[in-house]
Amino acid sequence: MRIAQIAPVAERVPPRLYGGTERVVSALTEELVRRGHEVTIFASGDSCTAATLAAVIPRALRLNPAVADSYVYTMLELGMVFERAREFDIIHNHQDYFALPFARLVETPVVTTLHGRLDLPDLPAIMGAYRDAPLISISNSQRRPLSWAHWVATVYNGMDLTPYIEHPACGEYFAFIGRISPEKNIEGAIAIAQRTGIPLRIAAKVDKVDQAYYEANVKPLIDGKLVEFIGEIGEHEKCAFLGPAYALLFPIDWPEPFGLAMIEAMACGTPVLALRRGSVPEVIADGETGFVRDTLDELAAVATRIPTLDRHRCRLWVETRFSAAAMADAYEAAYGAVLAERWPMVEAELLTPSLASSSPIVAAELLAGSSMLEGPAD
Repeated sequence: MRIAQIAPVAERVPPRLYGGTERVVSALTEELVRRGHEVTIFASGDSCTAATLAAVIPRALRLNPAVADSYVYTMLELGMVFERAREFDIIHNHQDYFALPFARLVETPVVTTLHGRLDLPDLPAIMGAYRDAPLISISNSQRRPLSWAHWVATVYNGMDLTPYIEHPACGEYFAFIGRISPEKNIEGAIAIAQRTGIPLRIAAKVDKVDQAYYEANVKPLIDGKLVEFIGEIGEHEKCAFLGPAYALLFPIDWPEPFGLAMIEAMACGTPVLALRRGSVPEVIADGETGFVRDTLDELAAVATRIPTLDRHRCRLWVETRFSAAAMADAYEAAYGAVLAERWPMVEAELLTPSLASSSPIVAAELLAGSSMLEGPAD
């Protein structure tokens, strides 16, 4: 199939440092290319990919001091994609609701993966206006605020497991990785360290919007002994940080749609201690790859049971459910469903490799032996 991937341009693909969505898009893109699909990825020009790269801007936005208005480049990217819509069999949008108005203007099917929280008060206005748009969730819990939307599938995030090596034994410190923000509840992680006496190492970024929160609420709790702040780390450093940890602390205080940190830790064999919020119960096998509890006190109490967990089981759990291959399998099925929905005569299982390079209309004509199909009116 000829597939367009619309990646965010905040980070390069894959990110050098922090970046969840871009990391997922990278893993999916590389696996689809490996399977023989013709993939074009619209992303920042410093991205690294085996797919065809359509550069929106030379350098990703977050670490680019010359950029003042990121929406300029989002709109530029969408214009680039949809002007070329006829070149693709399907367009996979990772730029949230921004692409929905464009999707109605082209014949090529567009499917959108929503990577963020969906309980925001203004979302029903835009999602309701485009409620026929095919959507993919990254967890079942993510859907709840918009349960009425046109959900095609839930596809769990996956990643390339190659850089993540299973560590055979528990270490002596808790790990926290990601970003410092109120909803990530680093204060809760520090509280668990204080209650258990187990040191906590924090590998996280501090965005400008969270700088004041960090200075007022977090920095005073960092003593360099029980609580150590390492700062933002890159992909190549994660395994060395997560693998030797006693456990990953994930005491989130918001409806996390997925949480890549959990599968990064489990890929290294490291169990996770997490609060029961959002997607957490879908990602962690409670009592097998970590513990899911309702309060910080309960997490602190169960921390002594971490050594009873099988670290190899953590790794196998991720390989089975959250690998790039597992994710690509699910997305291929979702693409087939969207194509069959838009062009009913094209059954997903009939799209043989020889037809995969054809547009949905041409494929339908070849399969059905009929005249060129006319797409539904927008």
